[in-house]
Amino acid sequence: MRKLKLQELNRPSLSEYKDSEKLPIVVVLDNIRSGLNIGSFFRTCDAFSIEKIILTGITATPPHREITKTAIGATESVAWEYEEDVLACIRKLKEQSYTIYGIEQTNASIPLTEISQLHIEKPVALVFGNEVNGLSDAILPVIDTSVEIQQYGTKHSLNVSVCAGICLWHFSNQMKS
Repeated sequence: MRKLKLQELNRPSLSEYKDSEKLPIVVVLDNIRSGLNIGSFFRTCDAFSIEKIILTGITATPPHREITKTAIGATESVAWEYEEDVLACIRKLKEQSYTIYGIEQTNASIPLTEISQLHIEKPVALVFGNEVNGLSDAILPVIDTSVEIQQYGTKHSLNVSVCAGICLWHFSNQMKS
């Protein structure tokens, strides 16, 4: 066994990637405060060929030193836009027939493991909230489904970028099945 060299991974060039078909998933970042987390979102969205990221509220936008550090170039490959108001953003996505999944622990959350290809209506938007406060209370009434990752330890939550990796992996696998 040996590790593969970068050229052996057969990744597309930037232009090939930009021209490739993306999964109909939009990631909405609701007031994410850490540029390092934002950069991780870009890198993860690149890995799973996600349609785009929408940055809202206080969420920093590229170019930004911390975003660049963890994105490692993914701000160039992943489409993104900025919307000041997350509620207006969610309403626009709903008008465009997106199913809105809020990634949050609520009294109505369903476990991520219950989301299967049979339940996913394309296209979808996954909304991730602030590292401390989670999703903005104003958007809870307008999301279609609240989803949470089951946890078994003493901590109440995962880091938001770790949560994104798990959720995007799951949704992308379900859509490709």
